[in-house]
Parts: sequence; C-alpha cells; structure tokens
Amino acid sequence: MLEQAESTDVTGTVESLSAGPTEATSGLPLIDDATAVAPKDARVLSRLFFDRLQELEEGTQAYSYARNTLIEMNLALVHFAAARYRNRPATDREEIVQVGTIGLIKAIDRFDLSRETEFTTFAIPYIVGEMKRFFRDTSWAVHVPRRLQELRVELSKAKEHLSVLMDRDPTTAELATFLEITEQEVLEGLVAANGYTAGSLDLPYSDSDGGSEAEGRTLADTFGECDPALELVENFHSLAPLIEKLPERDRRLLQMRFGEEMTQAQIGEAMGYSQMHVSRLLSRTISRLRAGLLAQN
Repeated sequence: MLEQAESTDVTGTVESLSAGPTEATSGLPLIDDATAVAPKDARVLSRLFFDRLQELEEGTQAYSYARNTLIEMNLALVHFAAARYRNRPATDREEIVQVGTIGLIKAIDRFDLSRETEFTTFAIPYIVGEMKRFFRDTSWAVHVPRRLQELRVELSKAKEHLSVLMDRDPTTAELATFLEITEQEVLEGLVAANGYTAGSLDLPYSDSDGGSEAEGRTLADTFGECDPALELVENFHSLAPLIEKLPERDRRLLQMRFGEEMTQAQIGEAMGYSQMHVSRLLSRTISRLRAGLLAQN
C-alpha cells in the first residue's frame, strides 16, 4: 500500500511538473525551477532521480541534469541546517550556506538507494559536518590542532557541569579526573582556548578592578617595550669570557674607556701613551672581541 501510494504521488508530481520527457532529461520530468519544488514533492522526486542517476553515464547531459536537479531540489535541507546559526553575521550566513551545499553535493554523490535510508537522514550529517568544519577552520583567531579544538569544547562542557554540581569552579585536577585525562592535557586545552578569540589592540582599556576606561587609552598603550639595556646585558655576558683572556693592559684600557668613560687623551696621560697609540690599542682590542663574538654565533 505504501509503495502504491508513493508511486501515485510520483506520477501526480511528475505530471504537474512536466508535459513530457525530453532527450536531455532522458525520461526524467523536466523541472524548470527545481528550487521551487515543495519539500514533500522533492522527497518523492528525489527517489525517482536517484534511481535514474544510477543508470545514467557520468558526464552525459542527462546525468548532469539529474544531479543538478537533485542539488537544487534539496537546497532546503541546507537552509534548514543553517537556521541554527541565524544569529551570525550576514556574511557568515552566506558562507555557511555555501559550505553546507558542498556537504549536500557530497551526500548526493555517495547516496545509495539500496541502503533503504531516507536521503534527508543521510544528507543532514554531511551538511552539518561541512558547516562544523568551516567553523573549526575559520572561527579560531589562532590556528591550533584539531585535538585541542575538540578538547576545548569538552573542557567547557565539563567545567559547566562540575560548576553546577560543586557550586564553584572545578580545579585542574577535578577536570582531569572527570574527563579521564592528565592534568597536563587539561592545561594544554585551557591554554589553547585562549586562541579562539583575539581582541584588537585598539580597544579602549580599563583597569582590572572594573574602573572606568581611561580617555584615549587603548590596550596597546599598556604593553611594555623592549629595554635596550637587556641587549647590553646579553652582550656583556657573552663578552665576559673573551675579556678575561685579554692581557692586563687591554683590560685596563677597556675599563678606563668604557667603565670610567675617560677620553683617549686622559687614558694616554694615565698610562704614559700618546692619544694616537691609545686609539690604535682600543681599535685592535675591540676588533679582537668582535671576532670572538662572531665566532660564537
């Protein structure tokens, strides 16, 4: 009875959509606007088109017509799945429909009538899967491994569940026990979660106590700058063993010139050298130290 009813529905729908088959459609009803087909009719017609698609040779005009019509008739499934993301910006919604359509096409190419499964049941996981993949690849401000992306979701659910049970935020150890993972993995997931969103450095800045935003002050203004003295410390640390190998006179020259900031004339007077001789000694010593630093690198 059910097969007979469906057969009658197909016949009625075909007659209403097509005056007769053409060579291009290879016996299939000619549908001018497949997107306008009602969902109920699309469900019935899809069976007919899938059955014929299996018999057609790929690459022929008839095969392309059957496949494209199936895509257009079932676009309502994509919009149905995309409805759960209706709160997203318009630009995102357009991309969601596009990637969902990719999932629909994959489902059409892989669907087999012999499985005795409704196409809608088969297609929805493909459509939603493409949408979730889109969010996974584009929603994160910083790219992190998929394993950590999935762990972030699990941690979020576990934290919410445990917070309700214990009336407080769970500790790292409690999260690890609940999810049956190590504390190190929990920490990795929590750190990775910081990469989900990123704020602009131009955002207005307010203090951590919830005070009012400082006029004209942005988040970038709170960041420190590199201290030039840090580079000097690193250089001095590298120079120390090289300086220790210098003769006593050369070490004394460096101390007076750079430690005591004496002029070359003052150094010459203190050591009984001419200013020109002091200049040559300093140049030779500095060149020796520079060569030693380059050799270390």
